[in-house]
Amino acid sequence: MTIKKINPWSCAKIAGVIYALMGLIGGGLFSLIGLGLGSMAGRENFPMAGMLFGAGAIVILPICYGIFGAIATAIAALIYNVVAGMMGGIEIEVDGLPVRQ
Repeated sequence: MTIKKINPWSCAKIAGVIYALMGLIGGGLFSLIGLGLGSMAGRENFPMAGMLFGAGAIVILPICYGIFGAIATAIAALIYNVVAGMMGGIEIEVDGLPVRQ
């Protein structure tokens, strides 16, 4: 079985969701850091700094990771299609499925 072509949009949709989930995890970690920074910073200067940093990370990171991950994956799929057209694609072996020749 040979992968000769990848639909860039299909691949980008899946990658976008995966990258958004990774961004959500990263945003959660950044929000925890923000809570720590907020408690260490002088509350008289800007008492909401930690909360804004944390909430912003949970919203912004998944969106940015998802968008940029989808774009990068679509470009990679397009490049793969060009290279696979020249070299023949990636051969894979799958157990349990009939191989069409």
